[in-house]
Amino acid sequence: MIAFLIRRVGQACIVVVGVSLIVFLITHMLPGSPARAILGIQATPEAVRKFNEANGYDKPIFVQFVVYWQHLLAGNFGFSYKKDLPVRTLIANDAPKTLLLVGLGFFFAFLVGIPIGLWQAVHRNRLDDHLLTSLSFVGYSMPVFWLGMLLIWLLAVSHHVFPAESPPAATVGQVLEHPVSLVLPVVTLSVVEAPGVIRFMRSAAIENLAEDYVRTATAKGAPRVRIVLVHVLRNSLLPVITLIGLTLPLVLSGSIVVETVFNYPGMGLLMWTAAQSRDYPTLLGGAIVIGVATVVGSLLADVLYAIVDPRVRLTR
Repeated sequence: MIAFLIRRVGQACIVVVGVSLIVFLITHMLPGSPARAILGIQATPEAVRKFNEANGYDKPIFVQFVVYWQHLLAGNFGFSYKKDLPVRTLIANDAPKTLLLVGLGFFFAFLVGIPIGLWQAVHRNRLDDHLLTSLSFVGYSMPVFWLGMLLIWLLAVSHHVFPAESPPAATVGQVLEHPVSLVLPVVTLSVVEAPGVIRFMRSAAIENLAEDYVRTATAKGAPRVRIVLVHVLRNSLLPVITLIGLTLPLVLSGSIVVETVFNYPGMGLLMWTAAQSRDYPTLLGGAIVIGVATVVGSLLADVLYAIVDPRVRLTR
């Protein structure tokens, strides 16, 4: 187990460095420059030159990347010139709010998806199975931004059931003071995420229903409900653990869109405003944090899978 953990942590570190390099290169290839974004288009070439020298933008790109990683290891994500605050402070303020949104989206997606997938497996190839599968495909293929705007139009603009956007909030506590404002963003993330959970759960449950232990328990006279809810459900949850790591990148990217659509004060909205204002340090810091969170989520999924199924340690 220790060797497996060391190998997976090493792979995760390599992925984090690779992701940070890609994001670093992309942000430096964007149109414009940090100097023009901060000083304005009227800035003189001399002012631009001094700004680049003061912030290290005149050095080769590889040297800038090495220096940036040295600052990252020291806990320094740079400074936001637009907000006049350290990027680390901005991330520390907004990341917990995004974790709240993503966590609630995951929770309700699994809360709804697991029983529906199990129901479909038990009633496979029946009318209700086909109907639920069709609805799952609709939800799976639905763009996040379109679903968010549709919910705003139906439940906020037309019927005034929920607010169309979240109020400004500096902390998670302030977000929770207006729980109604969380409904539409959470529902949007859950609807997009739930079809994947349903599909995985249905497939895993169908495989387990064909196992020998199910036939043995049935032959012994065990109630069908007990067999499904105790044995089949427990053994079918194993692939769903992996699903957490596999879908975390999609959920995080979806949260960026959801936060922008609903004006939710989290990491997604922070990165969106940073991209609009060309606040490169904030954009880069946020992208790296999300990349690291994605890698960590995948690593945790692998570790949990290895704990539940020791055979995984021997094959990876």
